[in-house]
Amino acid sequence: MITELQTERLQLRKMQVSDSQALFKIWSDPEVTRFMNIRCFTAENQAIDMIRLLDDLSQANKAIRFSIIHKESGKIIGSCGFNAFNFVNGTAEIGYDLAKSYWGKGYASEAVTSLVEYAFSSWKLKQIEAKVESENLNSIKLLQKLGFTYEGILNQDKGAEEATSDLYLYSKATSN
Repeated sequence: MITELQTERLQLRKMQVSDSQALFKIWSDPEVTRFMNIRCFTAENQAIDMIRLLDDLSQANKAIRFSIIHKESGKIIGSCGFNAFNFVNGTAEIGYDLAKSYWGKGYASEAVTSLVEYAFSSWKLKQIEAKVESENLNSIKLLQKLGFTYEGILNQDKGAEEATSDLYLYSKATSN
């Protein structure tokens, strides 16, 4: 499986345990994790555990996550990747996060575009999906900008310990 992609301003490199300190700083920001399916981290070992879990999923060809590295500064500014693959059906689910100081500068768009193009051209996937909370307007705008289509609502279990928002399902199909 691929371990690196390059864009004009970014390097997407498969996560490594050595990325844990930088990723912990991002994943411990409640504004960043607000719409993620993780709780805000409180200790760096949580980032190490997450990176190891994601590596195990990658080794099993079930998912892959990349650290997003800003080329000019060399800093890790977020992560992105595929949360799940279904190679039989030719689909994958995409996910992404960025440090707040990098929001609104086109980095998420650049990273997601690179992932989608690679998945369609190299893996020959037919469709990429994204699940986004209904309140996550910035992510919804990003997906729409990149040509993702709104497919519908995935109702969440309201009996959970914490109230959850419905998820909107967006998808983008290959143009081939």
